[in-house]
Amino acid sequence: MPKMKTRKAAAKRFKVTGTGKLKRNKAYKSHILTKKTTKRKRNLRKSAIVDATNVKNMKKVLPYL
Repeated sequence: MPKMKTRKAAAKRFKVTGTGKLKRNKAYKSHILTKKTTKRKRNLRKSAIVDATNVKNMKKVLPYL
């Protein structure tokens, strides 16, 4: 059976934490920042954990992570 391939786009966007959860960056931080409050922009800098409903699909996309 051939090797499974990692989706490279996903590999660049997700990291695994020490406990095995998937870590991601938040969206809406790239442009149109003038109307967003400083507090909102500051909170968008922090990383977030991938929701449990998406983990199964992410493990399929990132088999060796």
